[in-house]
Amino acid sequence: MEKAEILARAKKYIAEEKDERFRKEVEELVAKEDMKELEDRFYQTLEFGTGGLRGVMGGGTNRMNTLEINLATQGLANYVRKAFPEKAADGTLSAVVAYDSRKNSGVFAEATALILAANGIKAYLFTGLRPTPELSFAIRTLGAQTGVVVTASHNPPQYNGYKAYWDNGAQVIEPHDVGIIKEVNAVTEVKTVSKEEALKSGKLVLIDKEIDEKYWAMCKAQLFRPDLIKEKAGDVKVVYTPLHGTGAMHVEKVLGDLGLNVITVPEQREPDGAFPTVEKPNPEEAPALKLAVELGTKEKADVVMATDPDADRFGTAFPDKDGKFVLVTGNQMGALLCEYVLLSRKELGKMPEKPAAIRSIVTSNFVDAICEKYGVTLYDCLTGFKWIAAVEDEFEKSGANNYVFGLEESYGYKVEKEVMDKDGVSAAAMCAEMTLYWRSKGVSLLEHLNDMWKEYGYYEDRAISQYFPGVSGKSVMDGIMTKLRNDGVQTLGGKTVLKIRDIGNSVEFDPKNPAAKSAISLPKSNVLQFCLEGGTIVSARPSGTEPKIKFYINSRTPVAGKSDEGLCAAKKEAGMLCDKITADIKAVLDAAN
Repeated sequence: MEKAEILARAKKYIAEEKDERFRKEVEELVAKEDMKELEDRFYQTLEFGTGGLRGVMGGGTNRMNTLEINLATQGLANYVRKAFPEKAADGTLSAVVAYDSRKNSGVFAEATALILAANGIKAYLFTGLRPTPELSFAIRTLGAQTGVVVTASHNPPQYNGYKAYWDNGAQVIEPHDVGIIKEVNAVTEVKTVSKEEALKSGKLVLIDKEIDEKYWAMCKAQLFRPDLIKEKAGDVKVVYTPLHGTGAMHVEKVLGDLGLNVITVPEQREPDGAFPTVEKPNPEEAPALKLAVELGTKEKADVVMATDPDADRFGTAFPDKDGKFVLVTGNQMGALLCEYVLLSRKELGKMPEKPAAIRSIVTSNFVDAICEKYGVTLYDCLTGFKWIAAVEDEFEKSGANNYVFGLEESYGYKVEKEVMDKDGVSAAAMCAEMTLYWRSKGVSLLEHLNDMWKEYGYYEDRAISQYFPGVSGKSVMDGIMTKLRNDGVQTLGGKTVLKIRDIGNSVEFDPKNPAAKSAISLPKSNVLQFCLEGGTIVSARPSGTEPKIKFYINSRTPVAGKSDEGLCAAKKEAGMLCDKITADIKAVLDAAN
């Protein structure tokens, strides 16, 4: 991009940004003519990805700041008014706005609510930080047409984000996301109103406990065995960390009401957008759970639990026979929860007709085998919980299936219908009950996981990520995907590729006969999947919210004799295969650099 164009964009931003903090950043960069930094801030405008807007906070069109929030909200308001013309005409449009503990989240949320109010949309704004799943719950409870949560989920402290939701309580998908972006790009004026005026007119309504109490009750209502919990809850000690986010109030309340002994990591209990005790507040990564595991070891806890800053992701660790805590992966906990939900429904006569579960395409097919055993139809969908919600929404509209469980490998689970997003709070409650259930059978969760592997086969899953930040990052990632498409990958890890699913082009084919393509029904997305002999699937997917490309390895190895010896051999075999595939993937990434 030419210097003159970058400076022109920067000066336009300076003229339009009303937030002095962000405006001054750009003014100083222009004064110094720091073209490298200016180019990174202005070479593109943030767009809705798999989670809406997300980016590093700061001044610039390629940053999260008040101006970008204002433009996005005005575009959202314009789109909502067009999508619901009758409600726009009679003044009954409404929206819900929530926010997490990140820096500027409260400022961005209030700005969002006031713009919605100025556009004739009643804005229900939480008085304090709340989890993302509660935002989804509130939209459905209040009958709102849209909603926004200001969060960057598990990203590092310098990030923030903006997720837009629709009237079904799920994140927006096509055509709404595309339609909102078109409206955002066409914005010429942002309407807003003072907080005092919005409150006086009734277009801004502050909410808190009236939603909180219903949400807590809903989470507890999902549980299957209240008598077991009442009898045995005091026997289970939980160490929990909200990772400086929104989860403490909710997880402590729900688990506390159940009678569980919950010890929250004191250094990480209070909300803090700097996340001072972790590099990334991500329960998927072992370093984030370090303090919780240390406390769990000291307290001889039965389970360590963690939620990310907006409490939609849920991570766990359990002690082995020697008292050493073992981290449970997202795929493993998803399989444990799925099996527990299904066996509980079957045992208690609560399995609905035409039951169905949903997983993302990069999630382990461990749950496929579980669903087959229990007679549950398994659907797959694109990555991102909004796509799980979209499939469930089709169930609700058509009546073709009844939703019983949804999961994705990135520590996202949903046991309820009342929320149309992953929910770390309800997952924590169900995990607690599941722990009690298997303890009542004389089995720990780790022991039961081993039993499941013996029955269904050993599943090993890995993820390899590579970041490509800056102006050239997107083109590098595009180049990797193009090369993988064009080269016709024949083997990975020494295993023959039997089928390639090119979801970006909506086809699948045998790489030995690429001309004979068959159609697949998933929405288009820039994802490639390589199905290997033996059942392993390798997926390549550029992130929609971060400058990274991610590879997923999902393998299955049969367990000979369903024995301990067979499981040990299967783990060794799977580890060697995954190591070989990982080496091949790293060679591709190294070549791109």
